Amino acid sequence: MMNHKIFEQTALPHMPILHTYAFHLTMNSENAKDLLQETYLKAYRFWDNFEKGTNIKAWLYCIMKNSYLNLYRKEVKEPKKVEYQEYHLPYNTSQETSFDHKYLVKKKYNEIFDDEITRSIESLDDSFRDILVLSDVEGLTYEEIAKIVHCPIGTVRSRLHRSRKLLQKKLFMYAKDNRHILQES
Repeated sequence: MMNHKIFEQTALPHMPILHTYAFHLTMNSENAKDLLQETYLKAYRFWDNFEKGTNIKAWLYCIMKNSYLNLYRKEVKEPKKVEYQEYHLPYNTSQETSFDHKYLVKKKYNEIFDDEITRSIESLDDSFRDILVLSDVEGLTYEEIAKIVHCPIGTVRSRLHRSRKLLQKKLFMYAKDNRHILQES
């Protein structure tokens, strides 16, 4: 039988960092909230499967990544649906002027990453981008990342090194092309 208090004390403190990762995956505040909610619903439902004493953060990241992949696969297979209400309800201008959580998350993300850095990170292959974000943005250890992406620690280190080199090269070329770096004579 599940102890709700233990779940709350163990899993809920990781919600802010998981929200950031969900936003990175979806690049949309509402979808990030949905993904975070889906992750915690699954974690709660399968709490008895969590091995006490193991890394809860890595377990939650795995649930989130798998949930995201499942939702993405589902979206690819289904055609885009448009609700009748989207076309026939009057436009609500009060929604546009409110400063809600979505705005604050996007603002924080933009403060951390300049547009070119974001574009450069997003242009990386998924396997490199995920490891780079989990390590350098989320601050996870090699062991945690290895559990999340289901690969050996050596592969994590190799991909992280390669992704940093690729990112460095992309940003160097951007800086050079935009004359942020003077040409050597």
